[in-house]
Amino acid sequence: MMLPIIRTLHLSKSFNNNAVLKDVSLEIPEKSVCAIIGQSGTGKSVLFKTIMGMISPDKGKVWFKDTELTALKTNDLISMRKRFGYSFQNAALFDSMTIGENLAFPLQEVLHITDRREIQKQVAELLDWIELPGIAAKRPDELSGGMRKRVGVARSLIMRPEVLFFDEPTTGLDPVLSETINNLVVRVNRELGITCVMITHDIPAAFRIADKIAFLDQGYIIAEGSSSEVAASGHQLVRDFIRISFSESPV
Repeated sequence: MMLPIIRTLHLSKSFNNNAVLKDVSLEIPEKSVCAIIGQSGTGKSVLFKTIMGMISPDKGKVWFKDTELTALKTNDLISMRKRFGYSFQNAALFDSMTIGENLAFPLQEVLHITDRREIQKQVAELLDWIELPGIAAKRPDELSGGMRKRVGVARSLIMRPEVLFFDEPTTGLDPVLSETINNLVVRVNRELGITCVMITHDIPAAFRIADKIAFLDQGYIIAEGSSSEVAASGHQLVRDFIRISFSESPV
């Protein structure tokens, strides 16, 4: 049986006696789309950062395939983290750099590629793939919000990660642009074979595109499974959250 690409076991994390994660065990299947949903302030971002090794748990373990990340020394963890990509909520592009320089940055600074032609080739291919060809010379402030989001995804893809984490990929976008970004998540998964894990408040989109959904509340996972399994949850908060989210969704 194929191991899940990511596993957490009994994760707990507190800040100043405030328990944010409480005994979180989760399995993320390889080459799937997994959505982490729930109300604001329930530990979704902390779970992301703990999985990636940016935050150390107080208790519990995290595995990437058959490697226990929580047992690695710092240098080994940093090396392993190169197999993860992170698409920031606000794209987090460098305003002082062109789009081409933004995409080239991890190739130069992390992978230490010095061949300018190779860098330009990879940047151009990725801009073509996200359907924004010819914008390498532009700066972030010359792009729309939706375009910046797509470039942020492209930068997270430039190092060819095995897992890509999306932090609220559609925040601040209108329904049409949100659909474009959600479709891009699906393309990343299906065309590139990358496992996608997303925090999102776009519940209808999560139920449409995710293979697995985990509902986090007050530091606990209170429902998980396929969209139909989570929708059938007997937990009243889950049912109310889903009902309200779909009733507020634009037609």
